[in-house]
Amino acid sequence: MTETLADPHLRYPGPDEEPDGPRDIVILGSTGSIGTQAVDVVLKNPGRFRVTGLSAGGGNVELLAGQAHRLQVRTVAVAREDRAADLRQALRAEYGVGEPVPEVLAGPDAATELAASPCHTVLNGITGSIGLAPTLAALEAGRVLALANKESLIVGGPLVKARAKPGQIVPVDSEHSALFQALMGGTRGEVRKLLVTASGGPFRGRTKAELAGVTPQDALAHPTWAMGPVITVNSATLVNKGLEVIEAHLLYDVPFDRIQVVVHPQSAVHSMVEFTDGSTLAQCGPPDMRLPIALGLGWPERVPDAGPVFDWTRAMSWDFYPLDAEAFPSVALAAHVGELGGTAPAVFNAANEECVDAFLAGGLPFTGIVDTVAAVVEEHVGRGAVPGEGGLTLADVLDAETWARARAREMATAAAEARA
Repeated sequence: MTETLADPHLRYPGPDEEPDGPRDIVILGSTGSIGTQAVDVVLKNPGRFRVTGLSAGGGNVELLAGQAHRLQVRTVAVAREDRAADLRQALRAEYGVGEPVPEVLAGPDAATELAASPCHTVLNGITGSIGLAPTLAALEAGRVLALANKESLIVGGPLVKARAKPGQIVPVDSEHSALFQALMGGTRGEVRKLLVTASGGPFRGRTKAELAGVTPQDALAHPTWAMGPVITVNSATLVNKGLEVIEAHLLYDVPFDRIQVVVHPQSAVHSMVEFTDGSTLAQCGPPDMRLPIALGLGWPERVPDAGPVFDWTRAMSWDFYPLDAEAFPSVALAAHVGELGGTAPAVFNAANEECVDAFLAGGLPFTGIVDTVAAVVEEHVGRGAVPGEGGLTLADVLDAETWARARAREMATAAAEARA
């Protein structure tokens, strides 16, 4: 087995690291769930990390300006150019007289520019495939990439693999961080299977027929994690788990038939690795993202007290169930899409985002999300529009996404009209 993008047995030496000083970090998506928790980790470890740049979409410039001031960053980037003036005003309100205000970058390429700026590690916490260009920029600039933006790897797998050096990516998703840690327990040739755990979402145990009438409110009631609406619905359909299967394949170069999803409602075991001798190593912890974030920022060292721990003086039980592939066909569909490669994963991801929006707006039933995504993928493949990995370009990915979004919206609209 070859060296991989995320390899715990390798350490990619990031640039500009002071052996006895804090590590320079750039946080992309700083006002989101991952970003705010990353800021929390940094603020609790001022001697260990120093944030040089922050980026966000622009929906909450006051929060972004407050983060910039607390962290004393050099540069702040905002994707929405129309919010640049508001961001500058918010920064002036945060900073006192005589305090140097950070440089402001604005526009759709701002995060990409920041990702290539001088630092040791870039934490990509952007949501969605718009994180692909910053991922590529960070890798090309030789930064260590702490990757929470799974979509950039999934939709641009061949592009990322062509740019990343072995060990240059440290995964931040809880499942892939767990695999990363469990893989330390053996050599690559001793790995038999990756076991990716899933909470099962709010509909664990329901049949496909019972899922037909669930509402957006039902789907947004995740039993374990507090996340944004798209990711929460993805967890309810298990599309999120399908995306994580593709991500595990790309990160660790393990074939799809050796990656298995196991339902684990308590979300205490974040994933497991089964070795050829029969041993299975699991990484466990309370459901809190600060631990994998801290590991991504501090690798190859752990950050003390990064997250909460279990109270082993209290009784607790952990359950594991096989995946119901009939009720939740998204995992098998994702593995099929991952095997196809090329632009198929981009189509899968983009179509799903549109279908989730349609479901939340009341235009598509819950079971229609994955059914419509499957139809869009099938049509894309039937058009012969899946270029081989060697010839894949960023333009191919973006064109495929644009087509998939438009086609998914058309199908969702037609389905809504048929139901009316």
